[in-house]
Amino acid sequence: MVKPNPQPPAPPKPKTHTNNAFFTNALTHPYRTLTIAFVAWKLILFLIAFGAVLAGEAYDSSADLVVHGTGSGTAPRNSLITRLVTRFSSWDAIYFVSIAHGGYLHEQYWAFGSGLPGVVRGVVTVARSLGLASPAGSDGGGAFVEAVTGIIVANTAHLLSTFTLYRLGEVVFESQQREQKQQTTLLPLLAALLHILSPAGLFLSAPYAESSFALLSFTGCLLFALACRLDGYGNHPVLRDAYTVLAGVVFGAATVFRSNGILNGIPFAWEAVRQLAGLVCEHPRRSKVDVLRRLVALGLGGVCVAAGTVIPQAVAYQRFCLGAGEGSVDPRPWCGGWVPSIYAFVQSYYWNTGFLRYWTISNLPLFLLAAPMLTVLGVSGMAQLRGELVPLSSTTAAPKSAPSEEKSAKISSQRSPTSSSSIQSLLTAAAAAQVLLAVLAFTSYHVQIITRLSSGYPLWYWWLAGKLVQKSTHKDAILANRVVTFAVAYAAVQGGLFASFLPPA
Repeated sequence: MVKPNPQPPAPPKPKTHTNNAFFTNALTHPYRTLTIAFVAWKLILFLIAFGAVLAGEAYDSSADLVVHGTGSGTAPRNSLITRLVTRFSSWDAIYFVSIAHGGYLHEQYWAFGSGLPGVVRGVVTVARSLGLASPAGSDGGGAFVEAVTGIIVANTAHLLSTFTLYRLGEVVFESQQREQKQQTTLLPLLAALLHILSPAGLFLSAPYAESSFALLSFTGCLLFALACRLDGYGNHPVLRDAYTVLAGVVFGAATVFRSNGILNGIPFAWEAVRQLAGLVCEHPRRSKVDVLRRLVALGLGGVCVAAGTVIPQAVAYQRFCLGAGEGSVDPRPWCGGWVPSIYAFVQSYYWNTGFLRYWTISNLPLFLLAAPMLTVLGVSGMAQLRGELVPLSSTTAAPKSAPSEEKSAKISSQRSPTSSSSIQSLLTAAAAAQVLLAVLAFTSYHVQIITRLSSGYPLWYWWLAGKLVQKSTHKDAILANRVVTFAVAYAAVQGGLFASFLPPA
């Protein structure tokens, strides 16, 4: 009797991140993981800033005049905390703090969105009414209270934007989780951790608009993604359309914080074109009435995004153009433009921005500093436009820990093909917006600011997280590690320079 050949032993399964108790715990409690990482990274950055304070006086003292004014005030001027607040209020933060304290006193102030100053002013007003902040005028005419509030708002927004990005990743990639029978993925968590370690560094902690813009942009994307998830069910059209319009409102608010928020209108236009194509082709899964409802919601959302730009410009036009001539003030030159925009005029006249204006030999080092993030934005955006952003194999499972996850997986398994195509449309539109931002920064902006503008765009975080998790090739592994190393190193070095009022900023 011939004995059958014994089957060779199965090869050992490769160890994954979740075999390690640390990673298992991190995936099981993502928000706790993100909070701990956030606090640790902020502590490092603040220690770097403290080191800059202890190293000596800053290169420029204008922030000291804005924060403390000319009087003595109630805050001890030479304490370490007070000096740190002053350092955080340097560079463009001076303008945000000044606007929050006294409004738009000068024309050049209109280069800065009213979102952050408005929030800071509102928080300060409430705090003073509750007796939690010193009364107005008690700080020697300075804006110390506004500066501290701006720092608190910026850091709070950064933490909340981290949570929002994680949730957005869950919604966007839940179809991949379903196909692999996984409840939680490592990719959304890694992307959120990368947002904490953004090369924006101290710009996400100082009184700047970047962290608030990121929070609003991620929230708008989340609402839009939730609307896409409902698209195609047919029994939730009101909720779907409400999410769509609300996403436009939130994106419009983001545009009030930063002008590049207008690029968030691209998903609405992109999806509207796709819906129109379906209407013309009479898609069998959709009724014409439902498509028309969707188009109306997308139109209203797009209008809300545009309003974030149009309304501030209209206010400035009323003040500088329609109100001029009544006294001794003549209308400003921009009032007679084809599209009268104080923002475009101020950026060009006071900051010398415009097409190829920054392309000088002296600015070459700044282009070199911006090159890594310009490359990341361009490569990741083009990868999504080619449909290569995140392979399904890049997800990693965590243990099932709650019945709610089973419910979420059940809901995900019921997703219609229409909703999946809507999510894909959102990702494609986000890629187009990201690539356009990189092109604009390279040709028309002060190019170095791309390291902080990029913090409000989720796509490149997912692309990099996918490279870190999958590492399908040695080249991918090296690229991902180098990008992360650059982000951490740049944020650390730039933090010390920022606190010393040294470029780049």
